[in-house]
Amino acid sequence: MTETLSELTLPIAGMTCASCVSHVEGALKELPGVSNVTVNLATNKANLSYDPQRVKLDDMRRAVEDVGYAITTAELTFDVRGMTCASCVDHVEGALKELDGVTASVVNLGLGTAKVTYIPGVVSTSAMKRAVREVGYEAQERSEGADALDRERQAREEEIKRQGRNLIIAGIIGLIVMIGTFYEMLGPIKAFIPEWLSYKWVIGLLTTPVVFGPGRQFFTNSWRGLKHGVTDMNLLYATGIGAAYGIAVINTLFPNAGFGGEGATFFESAALLTGFIILGRWLEALTRGRTSEAIRKLMRLQPKVARVMRNGREEEIPADEVEIGELVIVRPGESIAVDGEVIEGYSAVDESMLTGESLPVEKKAGDAVIGGTINKTGAFKFKATRVGKETALAQIIKLVEDAQASKAPIQKLADWVAGHFILGVHMLAVAVFLFWFFFGYQMFFDPNSSFILSPYKLGEIGVFGFSLLLSVTVLVISCPCAVGLATPSAMMAGTGKGAEHGVLFKGAEAIENTSKLQTIVFDKTGTLTKGEPSVTDVVASERFSVISDQLSVVSDRLSVRSDQLLKFAAIAEKNSEHPLGEAIVRGAEERGLDVVEPDSFDSIPGHGVEAKAGGMEILLGNRKLMKERGVDFSLLMPQAEALEADGKTVMFVAVNGGAAGLIAVADTLKEYSVEAVKRLHKLGLEVAMITGDNRRTAEAIARKVGIDRVLAEVLPQDKVEEIKKLQAQGRKVAMVGDGVNDAPALAQADVGMAIGSGTDVAKETGDVILIKDDIRDVIVALEVAKATMRKVKQNLFWAFVYNTLGIPLGAGLFYPMIALIISPELAGLLMAVSSVSVTLNTLLLKGFKPSVGGEYKPRLGSGNKQLRSAAAPVGDD
Repeated sequence: MTETLSELTLPIAGMTCASCVSHVEGALKELPGVSNVTVNLATNKANLSYDPQRVKLDDMRRAVEDVGYAITTAELTFDVRGMTCASCVDHVEGALKELDGVTASVVNLGLGTAKVTYIPGVVSTSAMKRAVREVGYEAQERSEGADALDRERQAREEEIKRQGRNLIIAGIIGLIVMIGTFYEMLGPIKAFIPEWLSYKWVIGLLTTPVVFGPGRQFFTNSWRGLKHGVTDMNLLYATGIGAAYGIAVINTLFPNAGFGGEGATFFESAALLTGFIILGRWLEALTRGRTSEAIRKLMRLQPKVARVMRNGREEEIPADEVEIGELVIVRPGESIAVDGEVIEGYSAVDESMLTGESLPVEKKAGDAVIGGTINKTGAFKFKATRVGKETALAQIIKLVEDAQASKAPIQKLADWVAGHFILGVHMLAVAVFLFWFFFGYQMFFDPNSSFILSPYKLGEIGVFGFSLLLSVTVLVISCPCAVGLATPSAMMAGTGKGAEHGVLFKGAEAIENTSKLQTIVFDKTGTLTKGEPSVTDVVASERFSVISDQLSVVSDRLSVRSDQLLKFAAIAEKNSEHPLGEAIVRGAEERGLDVVEPDSFDSIPGHGVEAKAGGMEILLGNRKLMKERGVDFSLLMPQAEALEADGKTVMFVAVNGGAAGLIAVADTLKEYSVEAVKRLHKLGLEVAMITGDNRRTAEAIARKVGIDRVLAEVLPQDKVEEIKKLQAQGRKVAMVGDGVNDAPALAQADVGMAIGSGTDVAKETGDVILIKDDIRDVIVALEVAKATMRKVKQNLFWAFVYNTLGIPLGAGLFYPMIALIISPELAGLLMAVSSVSVTLNTLLLKGFKPSVGGEYKPRLGSGNKQLRSAAAPVGDD
């Protein structure tokens, strides 16, 4: 038999030299059915022939990965129209995954999107669209930014209008049909209603335009699906409506045909069932868009126009045409077009929409500005540094979109159930019909029984009519829509709520994992502490007050001894480049002290410094230096030892050969560290700290903050092992740290939280990105995740309970006991309520506010970040 070979070109990533080429070639040649392999290093591509019967693309991908390289993939997002329930998701995902070259596809019902990971060159965009079209849906490449927003809003508005029109038609005619059906029970009102309205053929004529007008969509959509071998909710509706209407027509025209006769003409069931299903569709279209409100708010922030300097004059151009390095002009009240750095001017900018900071932030030359934020007062010029997809806003939108399009582990069960639901329900409906037709009717039927919430007696309905009624009710009352929407709708709302507060979840799985956390591990430096030394204590000796009285020139007659001592120390360290010396100078300047240049300065390596100022000799350093110079610090030693026991570095200051005092320097706690740890304890979480510091310093910091567990003297490369040890104890661990320095530990933790990343979110490692440098955002992340998962569980509980109770009720399981059955139209109403209740429950998340949400302190200005950081040093005297 002759082999039918196909040609294939694979893009390969990771090749750097000729040996890489031979490795990739060798790996592919070893596969059965692969021949003519040529790997090109310059183009990073592998050309080959293969037999599709003997080898699959997945085998090639694995073979390349096994030798340390990868087949390059790309991502594409489609807008998919026509999806109504979770089984639609299953069909679209399946159609895309079957294509050669597609490695993954994730379909989101709430967003109406399909995110496809594929191998460029192996599968085309048109092939993907065709695959989706062949299973009965329409796919279009997703536009970016404002275009996507406009298209999504337009599609939603069209659906609302269309179903609104259908609802008006079905509602009005359905009400007339209802009046005609219950004509005999209307009492005195009958006088105002013509009797002919109650004739069966009139009711049938009125029902027909409802079934073939507003109800036509269910028949056409289910037929389109059946042609391609797929079933969805439309088939359930079409079967239910079609059976009720068809049997009613037969029994009206041919009452002796053996289908229940005139007693089984359920035109009202067909009309009202159509009306209630359309009511559900209309309410879903109305509410579903609101769960993605956050992404639309972010997209609306994207400016459309920018004012730039070109050829020496101002020009207005589309914001997406601004180039890096161009000078952009911003006037009061305008949006900032792209990210950049202020070159000239001064203003205050409202950044609340991106960072959650409530007050405008001052901007001056050298400060960064973010595209999408609003200029409030002054005018300024800035140089564009990031444009297009690289801007902070574009990165945040992409991150939120990706998160909303992802699937949480908890959703897998729901998707599996929904995917197999439709076929299962049809089989159950057939079983229900057969049971009641052959056994149940003879055993349990009561002519005086009635529909629930209706005085209308079933009477002599006949075995066929009764069995059909129950079968149709089973079809209609089942609702995989609620199961399918339960998780994605809540995840969309949760990711949006997080983004509102400057907390970005990278996926639905990150939300689920965050909600299960038991231990939070903080990196000390730069996370719990400011990451730079600050003056914490100034202790002046009694002798220093005598000295200070003689120093009018240097001390400017300062009245506070500690300030005088700090000033002397700062003068001595004025020209020092040591971090501790810089901390002393900075501390003096923050207190408003005038630090003059010393007359002379000398650094004593490993010991300290000495300087002369105003005729006075200043010596600053460690105790070894003081001992060598014969300066007696015995009276201050108890205080020095107490400060050192508190994890601080103590420097001794001598003036004119006598002990002047002590200055303690330490890496001070951030403003909200203590509050954040307290709140985490209230949430029942264990809090640990990991640091390279010695144990004494680490435990001193831990005591101040209230940390439960200290992991001290841990080298950066060993942080991963410490995280693994905690996980080995069966704990779900989050690591909070710098997204760059702590990348391996963030990756190892169950949830990695990168804090203070600012607006360059795309580069961050971690599952959760905290834009602001506020440690309390860890609590925001936890509370948003827990609130979101509560909604997911509530939604799934309601959806599963509804179907668990509704289907047996519709199948007549309780009929022998209560002699009541649900009519198909009531089943339709319950089904609509089920779907809408899930979405409405999710929308309650919009009102959720984290416990620290209203307490963010505004920045004093981008240039004042250090001022705010240093506002409350720990242990200041």
